[in-house]
Amino acid sequence: MKTLTFLLCVIMSFSVAKAQENQRKKVGVVLSGGGAKGLAHIGVLKVLEENGVKVDYIAGTSMGAIIGGLYASGYTASELDSIFKNVDTEALLQDYIPRISKSFYEKRNDEIYALQLPFDDFKIGMPAALSKGMYNYNLLSGLLLHVRHERDFNKLAIPFLCIATDIESGKQVILDKGILPQSILASGAFPSLYSPVEIDGKLLIDGGVANNYPIDELRKMGAEIVIGVDVQDGLKNREDIRGASDILLQISNFSMVQDMSRKIRETDIYIKPDIKGYSVISFREGSDIIKKGIEAAAPFTEEFKKMGSPEYINNPPSFREKYKGDLCISRVEINEMENFTSSYVYGKLKFTPNTTLTFDNFSTGINNMNGTQNFSSIVYSFAEEDGGDVLKLNLKEAKTQRYLKFGLHFDNLYKSAALVNVTQKKLLFKNDVISLDLGVGDQFRYNLNYYVDNGYRWSVGFQSKLNKISRNINRPITSNFIELPTLPNSLSLDLVDVTNRLYFQTFYRDQFLVAVGLEHKFNQVDIKNLIFDMPWIDKSHYLSAYGNIVFDTYDNKYFPRKGVIFNAEYKNYFHSSDYTGNFKNFSQINAELGTVRTFFDKVSVEAKAEIGATIGSESSSFLQYFFGGYGFQSVYNVKQFYGYDFLSVFDDSYVKVLFRVDYEVFNKHHLNIAANYAQIGNNIFQYSDWISKPKFNGYAIGYGYQAIIGPIEIKHSWSPDTRNHYTWFSVGFWF
Repeated sequence: MKTLTFLLCVIMSFSVAKAQENQRKKVGVVLSGGGAKGLAHIGVLKVLEENGVKVDYIAGTSMGAIIGGLYASGYTASELDSIFKNVDTEALLQDYIPRISKSFYEKRNDEIYALQLPFDDFKIGMPAALSKGMYNYNLLSGLLLHVRHERDFNKLAIPFLCIATDIESGKQVILDKGILPQSILASGAFPSLYSPVEIDGKLLIDGGVANNYPIDELRKMGAEIVIGVDVQDGLKNREDIRGASDILLQISNFSMVQDMSRKIRETDIYIKPDIKGYSVISFREGSDIIKKGIEAAAPFTEEFKKMGSPEYINNPPSFREKYKGDLCISRVEINEMENFTSSYVYGKLKFTPNTTLTFDNFSTGINNMNGTQNFSSIVYSFAEEDGGDVLKLNLKEAKTQRYLKFGLHFDNLYKSAALVNVTQKKLLFKNDVISLDLGVGDQFRYNLNYYVDNGYRWSVGFQSKLNKISRNINRPITSNFIELPTLPNSLSLDLVDVTNRLYFQTFYRDQFLVAVGLEHKFNQVDIKNLIFDMPWIDKSHYLSAYGNIVFDTYDNKYFPRKGVIFNAEYKNYFHSSDYTGNFKNFSQINAELGTVRTFFDKVSVEAKAEIGATIGSESSSFLQYFFGGYGFQSVYNVKQFYGYDFLSVFDDSYVKVLFRVDYEVFNKHHLNIAANYAQIGNNIFQYSDWISKPKFNGYAIGYGYQAIIGPIEIKHSWSPDTRNHYTWFSVGFWF
């Protein structure tokens, strides 16, 4: 009996030992930071999947946190590859806000200024970072909708943690609970590129500063076998340090290099992709970087096969289905704010509680708020309630209320100008803004705007603009100076136009801007080389009432790729100081309709039509429509037209069509051809003249580059009507 008992004990001990020998060990993956170089992580994960390796834990920093967090939530490596191939890499690196999400005031703000600086207490400051990271936050939130209610990262498909750095203490902060997109962004908040992220009262920046390879934290999660992917740079020599980002990386690498030799020794399978020649912002080379990850993991295939063999693995890798439904927002919780009400927030979001909407529409509302620049931080999350979602909004109001903005521009009409702007928010009311542009150069200009933004309710604004043109213009092809027997070949024009507007505007069905208002205009016109009975051709004040409607979904003002634009205005001139003594009440109708579509991702085709009509008999020739030239900001009745010199064609009514084909040769570099046709004449809509063969034709070929100061363009233009050729240059945003 004792012998039998002894044999049974030996057998059981042997069985336990054998079971322990065959028991699967937990596999952990640690992913280092490295910016765009971290895309190599995707290549390594592909190799792991192909060999059936089940990952039990993931720890990552910075880009390793982004890839690791998405993988842990249930994405496959192939899905991650597809995501990063289609993401807007330019938007990843800047606080990109789609143009369609901006108000008409905000669109203008982004389309004439090259530089914006805080100006508090009359001291010029520097922005905290290039980007607040809202594009990235929206991108991650959309990708992680299927786990939007999860606050414990251990309950993801693969338990996960990431590392951030406390900006005050310099110590690491382990993020394994909370809002997943926010935690991931905090781990990747590279100093100067992205603003710090506040979580639980701590201001957090890129985890790579404190711990760029969190192997110790991964071991504590329970990992017994560690696969490490390291895309960090070593210390650079002085020849390799070429910019601010390199300096910051060098500083953060000082402490990392000292500890990495130990961490490498403690890594069971250490993978170091060869990513020399790539930088932290080389997202455009993403496909090549992913291949580098595959190549680096390939030598370990046999080891991965053993880890993924059926007798070694208990459960194959499983990935969660992604959320594809709409959001049902049952409630909205907004933190208390000093200067903004919930009505203002709803007006920007364009939805209210008890609303069902797509995530794209939701993110558009978030972009609307971000575009106001009234909030330095926007954090949102979703909580589950009765089958719907409670939206929790944490908005941090921007402390800076005064800004200095700058721009530069040159064109062949206004010549060179430097733009200086002062903008003050909350001058008199919570939702107001006042802005003054001064254009200093060959032609002095100013533009004063005051606007009280009441959201969907009627908002009120005041605008005052000065526009000056001093130029020799070619003898007009269409002229109302019919009483003069001859005109010189060149006219020396001096024009001063001061226009003041008081307007009321609102939005209709979220997209149409509707405005009504009163306008005061002062026109002073002189042609120095013509002699008249009076000192001036016109020196009158005009009063008018107007109404307009605007619909604008163009994604870019200068090089649009998609969208529709519609703008229509009716204006009635009902009073004048009547310098010339012949004023009669008259009206003008102006309209514009355009559309753009892009084919093959490179070729954009635009078609646009415009009309202008004068009803009645205007008293001043300089309230008519003027055509010619390119590269300047069209103001009121001065229009661009290929094939003719500036201001060389004018009359009281017109029809114009434009066709443009633009080919983006490579990023931000454009080649384009264009053609425009027009009927311009006196009262052309009274008869059928406007539908006859176009009287004016012009063509252009050009090159453009989207620079930080605005478009840099050269256009060569020709008209078969006159057989004249013109070449125009323009530099910078138009203003």
